[in-house]
Amino acid sequence: LELTAVFVAAGTGLRLGWTVIDPGPRTRRVALAEEGRAALAMAIGLALVLFVSGAVEGFVTPSGLPTWARVTIGVVAELAFLAYVYVLGGRAVRSGATGDLDASERSAGVPTAA
Repeated sequence: LELTAVFVAAGTGLRLGWTVIDPGPRTRRVALAEEGRAALAMAIGLALVLFVSGAVEGFVTPSGLPTWARVTIGVVAELAFLAYVYVLGGRAVRSGATGDLDASERSAGVPTAA
């Protein structure tokens, strides 16, 4: 589970870095802002994944449970994460979610005087 979180974080960083190289039809500033907000949401989610994997490492690994039970708990945690990513993530992508805030929730694009 820890390695999966590291790989997902690396992919998120690569996506953010690629936005600098190729922002697409958006301006570089707008593209970085959108991708950065999505990356922040990803980082928060991955922090929760690392919390769960830390709980497994801290309480399950050193426990007196038989090896098959400890391995099963780890496999179930990994499969739960992958199911969450593919089922709920796939549903979100199909509905058009990008991980960015809605336009009404964003602050002003340029500095404004109050």
